[in-house]
Amino acid sequence: MRPCQLRPLLVFALGLVGALTASGAFSAVAAAPSLPADEQAYLEGLYLHLHRHPELSLKEQQTAAYLMQQLDAIGLSYRYPMGGHNIAGLLDNGAGPVVLLRTDMDALPVTEATAKPYASKVPGVMHACGHDLHMTVWLGVLRDLAKHRQDWHGKVLFVAEGAEEIGRGSQAMLDAGLVEQFPRPDFVLAFHDSAELPPGTIGITSGWAMANVDSLSIRVRGRGGHGAQPQKTIDPVVLAAKIILNLQTIVSREIPPTEPAVITVGSIHGGTAGNIIPDEVELKLTVRSFGDERRRFLLEAIRRTCKGTAIASGVPDDLMPQVKVRDRFTPAVYNDPALAARIRGLLVAKLGAGRVIDVKPQTVGEDFSRYGRAFDPPVPSCLLWLGAAPPAPAGTKRPGLHSAHFAPDYAHAIPVGVSVMAGLIRSLTAQPKP
Repeated sequence: MRPCQLRPLLVFALGLVGALTASGAFSAVAAAPSLPADEQAYLEGLYLHLHRHPELSLKEQQTAAYLMQQLDAIGLSYRYPMGGHNIAGLLDNGAGPVVLLRTDMDALPVTEATAKPYASKVPGVMHACGHDLHMTVWLGVLRDLAKHRQDWHGKVLFVAEGAEEIGRGSQAMLDAGLVEQFPRPDFVLAFHDSAELPPGTIGITSGWAMANVDSLSIRVRGRGGHGAQPQKTIDPVVLAAKIILNLQTIVSREIPPTEPAVITVGSIHGGTAGNIIPDEVELKLTVRSFGDERRRFLLEAIRRTCKGTAIASGVPDDLMPQVKVRDRFTPAVYNDPALAARIRGLLVAKLGAGRVIDVKPQTVGEDFSRYGRAFDPPVPSCLLWLGAAPPAPAGTKRPGLHSAHFAPDYAHAIPVGVSVMAGLIRSLTAQPKP
């Protein structure tokens, strides 16, 4: 998942959690769901192995092999590969609703700096976004449901997805035939760990939860020449600077102030020397929005702004800026409001109202959204935040996701994640199919 640290809009909610904990109203750790000691030890061992052996997107071969060993031990059948190193299988427990349960597998090109004894053994690669925790909880849920089949009826379509960090995993799974080869799910669920919410809490959002994320490149063209004679050139460096500034007015002047949208130019490259005006400059940017219509509007506005700025600078038609939308698009995550409300009620009943945190939409991206959108009509989906923030000394900031210093409180997050998700699946499959 692209940079996904929760934003300051959670501060109030987290402050409330901290105040309640400090006052003794509840202990986010002590009163949280727990697992039998042998199961807790087993799952912690899985987590530590996965953390020590991270693999980058599209290279998750050993990670997939390790997960398949665990699935074999549970006695589950599956298909591999389902595009890349993806895994898909069915835990069949008779007639009833079908729940798609997803985990992601890939790590990030980050050199770990936690100094933990279980730190990554792979130079320059780290599970800095918590996918190791996601996999561990996913396996724990499958182990729990397989052991206690008498408590639920239906099917769990379990999928393990690689290449999530580059936005390609779920599409590869769908291209490999997930929709055609498995039953249509009634619900699509997943966890993402939170570097802000404490263990013992679950975050939930109703409606738009995460943003569309598009990666773009803009080739700004001109006519180069001597730095002493700019009048004989069309300076693409100056034009690129104008475009960068003008792009910011799209959000500030064309999008309602109450609606989130972000255009970020993160890279600008051009030129070779201070006295040479180059022929072109390349910009790289990301665009974040909510909903298909708003996404289309922003992409068209970027093209319009680039062309208009170039015309105003005297650029001829054959040298107009070239805007390219790259293939790393992830559609916005939409938590079905009816399903989110139902899940929230179940969470409150299991954890207590103080441990269920309403999280506002985030402008980070997640390709989880493709699973529900792949069906017609779309399948109700919900992605939950699993509290995993480690303790932090007063006055210090906790490392966020994608940080080389991120070390989730896995020992307390694992039992909460397993108990909560297994409980949700039991509850969602307790009633006839909708």
